[in-house]
Amino acid sequence: MRRRVMSMLAAVTLAAAALAGQANAASAEPHSSAPPSAGANAAVAPQPATPPAEFGTDWHDPITATPPVEKPAGKSCRVTLAETEFRDFTPYKGSYAPPKGCGDRWSKVVLRLEGKVKGRQFDRLGYLHIGGVEVLRTSTPEPSPDGIAWNVEKDVTRYSDTLRADQPVEMLIGNVVDDTYTGVIEVKATLTFYAAEPHAKRHPQTDTPDRVLTLDQGELTTPRNSERIVAEVYATGSGGGCEEFWYLAVPNEVPYSCKADGGPYREVQISVDGQLAGIASPFPNVWTGGWSNPFLWYVIPAPGAFDVRPLQYDLTPFAGLLDDGRPHQVDVSVVGVPKGQSGWSAPVNVLVWQDGGSSRVTGALTGHKESEPANSTTYTPGTDEHRLDAQGGHRLTVSGYVNTSHGRVTTTVTRDLTSTSTHRWTDGENNDALKGTWSDRQTVVSGHDTLRTNRTYVMDGATTLDADNRLRTVIELGDRAGTGRATGAGRTAWTVLDDTYTGDASYAANVPREERHAVGTSRERYRLTSPDGCYDRELATVQGALTADRRRC
Repeated sequence: MRRRVMSMLAAVTLAAAALAGQANAASAEPHSSAPPSAGANAAVAPQPATPPAEFGTDWHDPITATPPVEKPAGKSCRVTLAETEFRDFTPYKGSYAPPKGCGDRWSKVVLRLEGKVKGRQFDRLGYLHIGGVEVLRTSTPEPSPDGIAWNVEKDVTRYSDTLRADQPVEMLIGNVVDDTYTGVIEVKATLTFYAAEPHAKRHPQTDTPDRVLTLDQGELTTPRNSERIVAEVYATGSGGGCEEFWYLAVPNEVPYSCKADGGPYREVQISVDGQLAGIASPFPNVWTGGWSNPFLWYVIPAPGAFDVRPLQYDLTPFAGLLDDGRPHQVDVSVVGVPKGQSGWSAPVNVLVWQDGGSSRVTGALTGHKESEPANSTTYTPGTDEHRLDAQGGHRLTVSGYVNTSHGRVTTTVTRDLTSTSTHRWTDGENNDALKGTWSDRQTVVSGHDTLRTNRTYVMDGATTLDADNRLRTVIELGDRAGTGRATGAGRTAWTVLDDTYTGDASYAANVPREERHAVGTSRERYRLTSPDGCYDRELATVQGALTADRRRC
């Protein structure tokens, strides 16, 4: 499913070297708050009563069912970070200055990315850095000949420490424009700051990290009074190669085009001074040209395609070690990637909460226990169909304490990863199918508080190429999570997420675009329930026309 119309994400080198491009100063302007806007999720224009018989030269702008960022009423200020075009792999380089008129403490900060592109273009991977901190990892939709527009909104309040000072801005959506691929990607990125009202119940200051740090040549130096430390890693397999489709990899001896010694098992690890400190299952991202069929994603992208969620690792058990004032080596690696093979990017931000009542926090790592990593594959050859069954898993428990101004606090982090998949394909890979489930469960017990996060990712898809050279892809993707918080012996309050995408699209392969006679349906339902209420939205499309937009909460 990569050889025919595979997703050709740009091979972006996120550790960009010499940066070129015009440096434009960011602009800041106070403005009155308008009613909350859902951006790409806003109320949609009326659709035709009858969808077209097949895809034409234009279709509905990209849209997702994800909830809009809730925006406070009251005073706000907006800053423009970048307004530019991407035609190649030259990063945009600009500058940022904090807003004037909204103070330096904010109840919320919202990033908005607006994009436009027309003609013909592949999906492209991009990032936005402020002061070296990655605030957005994104990918682009593939355009129609007549052109599309889309936008992404993200709550970036947790990066407030970075946003209180002048910073360099760096943005890149690597692109190729030539006689065939004509799409120039136009973007505008802004930040809107909502002023905090410290003494008001309505818009209080949020509990954001005191510091946001990045690694310096792989080294981390934390403040000596750090009492909570969380690393976030924007890990993505990309570049148009096999690691973009890591979940399809097979052992070297198996007859399939994407190979890895250990098969499809992937695990993103973080270590401190060479000691394993955290493990996580990567999300099986599907970009908007993925699974050989862009007609699946023209209007509704796969979950997370426009706003890649970082993996989070609670490193608080290591705080006693990290608080010694010296630099410590922090490394991120991806288990299962063949030696010497590129294809993964994993930039790191470190969020730090400090003890305001102490200039020095001491502590120690008291426990470190991991299971033997599990990774097995069973290959079953066949005359009509080949099959690979894969299973993997790993468990890590780390404990440590810190002596703070409010007493000794012990933190124990337990993380348990499991994965299962069944991969079926025919000779020549004209038929190619995968059914997989990845589970990532974490429990953090810190003092009297317990946080449980249970994530499950599912993928069930198949691509077929029939005797008439018509390619069809049918797929279901799921991003599901339950997050439970409890204090002491109190009842656990759960927030439950279910984001499910289904699609079915086909077209005549290996012919000019106007001869493809493509048809396709897609649907996304995003459900979120919490102690504060619920959100439930469902979208449906037929041949690029939005045919349903239902809200149930």
